[in-house]
Amino acid sequence: MEQLSGTNKNRLFYASCFALITTAFSFAIAAGILDQLKTELGLTASQAGIATSMWFLGFPISMVIGGLIYHKVGGKVIMQFAFFAHAVGILLLIFSGSFVGLLMANLLIGLGNGCTEAACNPMIADAYEGNAVSTMLNRFHMWFPGGIALGSLLSGFMTDNLGILGRDQVWLLLIPTVIYAVLFWGQSWPKAKVEEAATMGGNLKAMFTPLFLFIAVCMTLTAISEFGPNQWVGPILSKSGAHPMIILALTAGLMAVARYFGGNMVAKFDQTGVLLGSAVLATIGIYLFSTQTGSMAYVAAVFFALGIAYFWPNMIGLVATKVPKSGALGMSIIGAVGMFSSSIFQPIIGGWIDSNTAEAAQQGFTGDELALVSGQATMGTMMLFPGILIVLFTILYFWLKNKKEATA
Repeated sequence: MEQLSGTNKNRLFYASCFALITTAFSFAIAAGILDQLKTELGLTASQAGIATSMWFLGFPISMVIGGLIYHKVGGKVIMQFAFFAHAVGILLLIFSGSFVGLLMANLLIGLGNGCTEAACNPMIADAYEGNAVSTMLNRFHMWFPGGIALGSLLSGFMTDNLGILGRDQVWLLLIPTVIYAVLFWGQSWPKAKVEEAATMGGNLKAMFTPLFLFIAVCMTLTAISEFGPNQWVGPILSKSGAHPMIILALTAGLMAVARYFGGNMVAKFDQTGVLLGSAVLATIGIYLFSTQTGSMAYVAAVFFALGIAYFWPNMIGLVATKVPKSGALGMSIIGAVGMFSSSIFQPIIGGWIDSNTAEAAQQGFTGDELALVSGQATMGTMMLFPGILIVLFTILYFWLKNKKEATA
């Protein structure tokens, strides 16, 4: 491995954090302006869902490809493409006034986001030694919910205090994008550790096991349980008397804090116990979203945040500890599965909103009341995702417990 100076390692790490903040901002701003773009471009909820799905589709595509080629081309090249995709996608989102332009912009931004994950995770693992690897990876991943919280607050401030609406807010994404490009510029990267062919074969063999495939199924539901309500909370709750961007910021902020203490939770309850408890809390949170209005929506956000906070890192950690032979490729594939499932479900959720809106209109609801009733009905349907996970994680808990006892 190429030896890096402390200054170089820190600069690479800070650049990675700003790249992940770009990812988080793109999620937060997209959620904040979704309803405005829907009105401006005359889109149905289904069309808005298709546009949103491009963000989630680009992510797994570049994450998988980037993970496969990292050892051949190096993370520096991957991040150069990430900057290109981010910059072009952001500018296209700002200046394009068409549905097709919106699709392409979200796809490019998603590709840049996936490249960030594919390049920065192994770079941090190569740049640091011993316990510092785990410490720095945790600090890196905190910036996704932390960046969402910051981006949500900034979006809300621009809307309420500065009168900056819709695509004009997208300019904010260029700030962390330019910062990470400047920080990465001219820096030496740690040399990639080339994996042996036998190890790659072992990874693939481990991925075609019942346990890994079961975890993959669970990942599809944990991802949509997290990203589904988060992406649609603005349009759904904007008429409920609660501020949707504050709800998004509260959710992300609590997630960041919870993840900071995630290691203690896993040590006490094991990963499967934490995941089962998370599914219960997420179900309660989404149920409250579907039934409560006003200040109670913030209470719902607390339950929801504590529920989904441990989903993503512990699903990745579950693969690392319970299917260790799948290696880094297995963790990348699980992450890609989660994002791909979110891409598939976004337009489906949009279709639910359209259907529930039509049904509520037939019942005589109009205006804000129509939007609230149809939105909460959709949240009630989304409660199925974590509800199913309660069953699946219960099965997984006893599966792994029996497996551990059998090998003891």
